[in-house]
Amino acid sequence: MTSNASLQSRRVAAIPRGVATAYPVFAKRAEGSEIWDVDDKRYVDFGGGIAVLNTGHRHPKVIAAVREQLDAFTHTAFQIVPYEPYIELCEKLNALAPFKGEAKSILFSTGAEAVENAVKIARAATGRTNVIAFTGAFHGRTLMTSALTGKVAPYKKKFGPMPGGIWHVPFPVSQLGTTVADTLKAIEYLFRADVDPVNVAAFIIEPVQGEGGFHPAPTELLEALRKLCDQHGILLIADEVQTGFARTGKMFGIENSGVEPDLLTIAKSLAGGFPLSGVIGRAEIMDAAEPGGLGGTYAGSPIACAAALAVLDVIAEEKLIDRANSLGDRIKGELARFARRNDTVAMSAIRGPGAMVAFDIVKGRGSEEPDADATKRVTTAALAEGLVLLSCGVNANTIRILMPLTISDEILAEGLGKLEKALVAANA
Repeated sequence: MTSNASLQSRRVAAIPRGVATAYPVFAKRAEGSEIWDVDDKRYVDFGGGIAVLNTGHRHPKVIAAVREQLDAFTHTAFQIVPYEPYIELCEKLNALAPFKGEAKSILFSTGAEAVENAVKIARAATGRTNVIAFTGAFHGRTLMTSALTGKVAPYKKKFGPMPGGIWHVPFPVSQLGTTVADTLKAIEYLFRADVDPVNVAAFIIEPVQGEGGFHPAPTELLEALRKLCDQHGILLIADEVQTGFARTGKMFGIENSGVEPDLLTIAKSLAGGFPLSGVIGRAEIMDAAEPGGLGGTYAGSPIACAAALAVLDVIAEEKLIDRANSLGDRIKGELARFARRNDTVAMSAIRGPGAMVAFDIVKGRGSEEPDADATKRVTTAALAEGLVLLSCGVNANTIRILMPLTISDEILAEGLGKLEKALVAANA
């Protein structure tokens, strides 16, 4: 009989340890904001497949669109025999682009693939090779995106030399002691010591760092980057893979700053659980690559495009941008209440725009010293309570909350209750 224990044993035997799994529980079915494992235990989902399920598990409108597309065709390769859903989706994405002027979009399969192609497009458009990224950033696990990622272990460890032309500067996080002024000074030093700005193709930045700890990029920094880009002919790439599609209380995270990027990478919640990613950019930049230089066999799958078109409809019809803001306010209010209790693990720095909410677990109240061990105890206790909960952060002490934006008030309250119990249990 299939069970979590038997599947874990088979997993260990069949799958390399390089792909890590947070928990030894295996999904049997899911609906909305709930998951049931093969042992028939129910969980409230505060992970959302790592921000993939803003519209929830198996949203009826998304499933209906996929079934209709399945009855038509599943694959032709857009580069061979193209199809309308790809075009229609790009038209809708172009209309959503958070910058003035004409936009164009191209579709891929994964977030890393989108980032790789954004770099290719930036290099083609500028004739330059260098890219500047930030410490704590996560941009993917391919060699290029691992190079862009601002963390060695586990993303670069044992994988040999990274591609050249990639530079990192500190990402400003007040509780970690780095200011915007520090970041801008580091860029100034970089331009003086290592790379001439006339050879820099792009800056790439997450409007809110994901794996790095859910730290929003300060508006002051984004404005300064835009100014530097305009001054030196550099492109600004917003990596919206995790922040996109209503999560931050805007369609795209960078819209919270008012700063206009030149290119955006998108994925995760674009297609409601189906693999789809893309790059949206200024039309003249997007047209820089030669025909055949961009694409992919499965890029812009018709099934995923159908799902994505339905996702965009759901975001509009169910007002998920507004919902993200109301959910975030409620969650942050409850977290503040938990933090005032004297029987939970110590909590600090509740933060995040919209429903992209996080907080840190620290050694003691009033401290900023990270406590990774207590963070692990919280996520383990949450799972025992029936709550899927994720951690992240450069010090592995951040709890992030990524429940579907379609979650009901009742299930949200249930999940927050389970989180509260886990925070107490982890302090026992």
